[in-house]
Amino acid sequence: MYTANAIRNICLLGHSGSGKSALAESLLYMTGAIDRIGKNADGNTVCDYDPEEIRRNISISTSVVPLDYHNCKINLLDAPGGFDFSGAVMEALRAADAAIIVCSAKDGITVGFEKAWKYCEERNMPRFVYISKVDEDNSDYNATFNALREKYGNKIAPVVVPIWDAAKKVTGIIDVLNKRAYEMQNLKRVEIAVPDDKVSVIEEFNDALKEAVAETDEELMDRFFEGDDFTYAEMIKGLHQGVKDLSLFPVLCGSGVNCLGSLMLMDHIIDLLPNPVEGNYHKATTADGSVEEFVVSPGGVPAAFVWKTVSDQYGKYSFVKVLSGVINSDTTLVNSRTGETEKLGRLYSMCGKKNTEVKELTCGDIGAIGKMDKVKTGDTLCDPRKVVSLKGIPYPAPCYSVAIAPKVKGQEEKVGIGLNRLNEEDPSFNLVNNAETHQLVLSGTGDQQLDVLVAKLKSRFGVDAVLSPAKVAYREKIKKTVQAHGRHKKQTGGSGQFGDVWMRFEPQDEQDEMIFAEEVFGGSVPRNFYPAVEKGIQEAVQKGPLAGYPMVGLKAVLYDGSYHPVDSNEMAFKMAAILAFKEAMPNAMPTLLEPIGSLAVTIPDSYMGDVIGDLNKRRGRVMGMNPDNEGNTIVEAEVPMAEMSTYAIDLRAMTQARGSFTLTFERYEEVPKQNQAKIIADAKNDE
Repeated sequence: MYTANAIRNICLLGHSGSGKSALAESLLYMTGAIDRIGKNADGNTVCDYDPEEIRRNISISTSVVPLDYHNCKINLLDAPGGFDFSGAVMEALRAADAAIIVCSAKDGITVGFEKAWKYCEERNMPRFVYISKVDEDNSDYNATFNALREKYGNKIAPVVVPIWDAAKKVTGIIDVLNKRAYEMQNLKRVEIAVPDDKVSVIEEFNDALKEAVAETDEELMDRFFEGDDFTYAEMIKGLHQGVKDLSLFPVLCGSGVNCLGSLMLMDHIIDLLPNPVEGNYHKATTADGSVEEFVVSPGGVPAAFVWKTVSDQYGKYSFVKVLSGVINSDTTLVNSRTGETEKLGRLYSMCGKKNTEVKELTCGDIGAIGKMDKVKTGDTLCDPRKVVSLKGIPYPAPCYSVAIAPKVKGQEEKVGIGLNRLNEEDPSFNLVNNAETHQLVLSGTGDQQLDVLVAKLKSRFGVDAVLSPAKVAYREKIKKTVQAHGRHKKQTGGSGQFGDVWMRFEPQDEQDEMIFAEEVFGGSVPRNFYPAVEKGIQEAVQKGPLAGYPMVGLKAVLYDGSYHPVDSNEMAFKMAAILAFKEAMPNAMPTLLEPIGSLAVTIPDSYMGDVIGDLNKRRGRVMGMNPDNEGNTIVEAEVPMAEMSTYAIDLRAMTQARGSFTLTFERYEEVPKQNQAKIIADAKNDE
């Protein structure tokens, strides 16, 4: 078993297509875990094993790949690069102690790279930058490296640099720290002489590393100014400290296809990145509600955090990171969310979809527990002697909603059950049964995520579902006071039915519940029939006269009527009230109201014109603009919710995915006259 000091938990982040899964494959191959390198295009990589990942050629969820290298265990967490799957990135960040942000030498700094960097900044997470695809055509290591330096300053420290031949093709790499050069021959690393033209470059970079090391310690700084050389051990110690303090971000490079740079990357992971005990500290809430620092401690009582769940046809696995003590299959822990005691059962080490049963998981390690039915992602499992809750995973708020329904009527329950199972695996989407529009509304981060959910419903649960735009919950209201007469008279053999009312309908500013009042004089309508009249109006306001939407802001006053001593009953007065409502409404200037949302869009300043122009097209009103101190502007606006159904996708296209937004319901407002006819026509067609 590995001790906490010999474990590294590293997440691979970066833009979709930057080469993360290929890098993971090359590391698996170089450590002997696999005997041939899989390719994304062939659908045979270890990390992308889900049928949807193979079909789409992208990562959808975070995969765990354990690497055994130089008596250390590196748990590599390969996170998706697609923005729709950022929930899985949040999980990976939660389980990792450091990150490697992958940046392709062909594309340079992409939006996905910037986002990954920002996630790490927010978490004070130590990180490497790995420049991938250096040996491919049209790649430009220098341009990528210079862009990194320009954006992030001198903290960007090259520890590995490529060697080019005369045709500018990368043939090998140089270890700056050891001043040694290597190339790959048939996927084997071979040391070569350092090219003459690279000697001065290495000296320059090596001096820069020395200076960075000197800055981590006053004694070393004095020696640096005296011109002393540092030992290799001092260099490693200083660089390790610099990476931990976030004063250094080492840059490495290589190729996932021919494994160039893969061994050197693992050497640097072990030497320079923090182990779980040195990793980010955690905040924990104790049983009495106070918050304290949670210390990762190999000798402590057992505690583990559930950072991911897989719930597929093979069963349910709860992925955990052990944060204290040791757990084994007989360990009994308390789930701090439910307060229930859980006996753990079988433990596994996961490598992609392959599971290997293990006896125990030690502090700092990542593994999975089988069949924990009541345990959810984000739960803390802890010793009954010290019950604490670690902070949950900050999933992005869903911002894209559609209605989901089965293709075949009667399978609604199947859709609901399937989505609830998938929600265990991906808590970043939610499902709401909208009683008003009678639709099941599915909300997530974007169209691709919801598309994948529909595909999984079919493949795993055998139910075909279709997505359609979610209906908008409009309202109706009157603008003029009117009076109307309603008489319900029915004479059949035996006792008849008779109800007769005069009613006044008044518009109210308050748009809440319908107000019922009576001003009957002289008992023309007996008091015991008032509730029946109110009930009739309550029923009638559920369907307004224009498009059948609920009515709001209405006061109904019963002021006169008549009754029959034998034939009058509650049913007759209820019907009379409904008739009065139906007669009055068309003359009361009915109008449609729509929900207005309060929108806050965060965008880089360069996209301001496009975003505001687009909001104007959506009938939005800009209320204000505020800088956020990161070179972005937060545009605040009020917009009709009906115009916002595709905003998540449209904003992404407008801002190259750099923009984000929140939208919350504010109030109802009258729909402009020119827009009402279409809404009314659409509602009639839906009936």
